[in-house]
Amino acid sequence: GKNICCKISLSSFAFVLFPRQNVLQLLPAAILCFLLLPSLLCGNLLCYYSPILKTEEAMTFELIVTECPPREVCFKALGRYGNVTALSARGCFPVKSCGKQSDIRLRGTIYAMTFSCCDWPYCNSEVKVKPFYVLITLLAAAVITRL
Repeated sequence: GKNICCKISLSSFAFVLFPRQNVLQLLPAAILCFLLLPSLLCGNLLCYYSPILKTEEAMTFELIVTECPPREVCFKALGRYGNVTALSARGCFPVKSCGKQSDIRLRGTIYAMTFSCCDWPYCNSEVKVKPFYVLITLLAAAVITRL
């Protein structure tokens, strides 16, 4: 089952721990807790998931957040056919299988899949996801400087 710490809501966290504080003063701390606490307390890594897709399909696929089982890390896989990167996938993977290559058959074609792994939350993201974290950081900094 999932750990209960992963189900903390932002509003209940602020009002239970700090009932007399102004909620706006707690916004930077609440944002930080919302982003970091689940991965720090729950013990299981949060990663992005996408099935094996052709590279042009992967560009428009909306990544899904998934919680990895214990002793698994995030991965990003690239499938090559000759000199062309034709497939990609993301998800959770056993640590012992990281860095290895395996051949997969998809629609009659054999692709060489290479798996690269990382072990921090959301590390297998695309570039398109990163501006969200920059925005949250800038918002938190703006609120802190006004307090």
